[in-house]
Amino acid sequence: MEINNIKLTNFRNYTDLSLTFDADKILLTGKNAQGKTNLLEAISYLASLKTIKAKQDNELIKWGENISKIQGSFTKHSSETLLEITLNPPKKKILKVNEIKKNKTSEYLSNIYTVSFSTSDLLLLKGNPEDRRSWLDGAVSSLYPAHADRISKYNKIRVQKNNFLKSLNGNIKINNPLLDVWNEQLAITGSNIILLRINFLKELLKYAKLKHSYISLKEKLSILYDSSIIDTINVENIDEYTSKKIAENFYQKLEQKKTEEIIRAQSVVGPHRDDISFYIDEIDSKKFASQGQQRTIVLALKLAETELIKAKTGYNAILLLDDVLAELDDIRQTYLLNGIEEKHQTIITSVDTLHFDKRYLENVKIYKIIQNEKGADIISA
Repeated sequence: MEINNIKLTNFRNYTDLSLTFDADKILLTGKNAQGKTNLLEAISYLASLKTIKAKQDNELIKWGENISKIQGSFTKHSSETLLEITLNPPKKKILKVNEIKKNKTSEYLSNIYTVSFSTSDLLLLKGNPEDRRSWLDGAVSSLYPAHADRISKYNKIRVQKNNFLKSLNGNIKINNPLLDVWNEQLAITGSNIILLRINFLKELLKYAKLKHSYISLKEKLSILYDSSIIDTINVENIDEYTSKKIAENFYQKLEQKKTEEIIRAQSVVGPHRDDISFYIDEIDSKKFASQGQQRTIVLALKLAETELIKAKTGYNAILLLDDVLAELDDIRQTYLLNGIEEKHQTIITSVDTLHFDKRYLENVKIYKIIQNEKGADIISA
């Protein structure tokens, strides 16, 4: 799988760009704040509807403009796939696959597979639970598009329930059956989200353990899913869990927390409050691992994503590396570049070429990105 061409209109600092990718290894160079990350973000967004930096879609639109369009041509084996996204907030974004409009996220996703690896990912373990949930849900949705729709449905139900809780004004004596309706819906939808999350983590861990053991010289990696409704789960031992069992536990927990939720006027348990913990030799890496150990875990997870995508779909994901080599030591740099050299189309951003071995640069197409008065421009180096 590879990207052939991308066209950007009023995206970030690009006014009008058309760029052809005619190599398996592409290096985007340039000073900071020129638009290197913005170009990777456009590719990632086309594939996954997930951004690298932006919190909202309107942040992707060039300053002073109202509409932005992203178009990309991709090859899967011998067939071509055309993806297109039009952003025009506050209207709903328009998604097209091969010029056919898609009304559901699940109908759009899983056409193209990318794995993004940026400097912010290196802080995944030190970040907040929301960052880890976002990474996990994005990775799950790339393989199982229905997950994104379930997340959206769950959040809509949760917002409706929260609005209802606010209307109670903290009166815990009110016995309104509508609250039970919201809780039943949250339990059903949320249980499916949790089940798919832990199943995905179990599959991912099989590959991540091998990657991590090789880089770390035999340290053992394990993953725990920290649930707000059931016990902390070792994802290697999840056979006993079903959506029905999780839903039952979920509803029971909601009943236990009913008074607290009325007083606080918000949903206090559910997959929106869950977290993921990574352990090295049974020691919590968030608390006790060194920076190098934490970066090894993230590197192993990212490479494991590419392996899992290949195993599930038969396609090699496009790997997007955003200035990450400068943050890795020589050992991890070498492992990363050697691990991807022959398998994936790889697009890398870097200020310069100093972090690359000369042999690696022999087969790399290099572009230089320069910011000018009209926006970012790209020239062949």
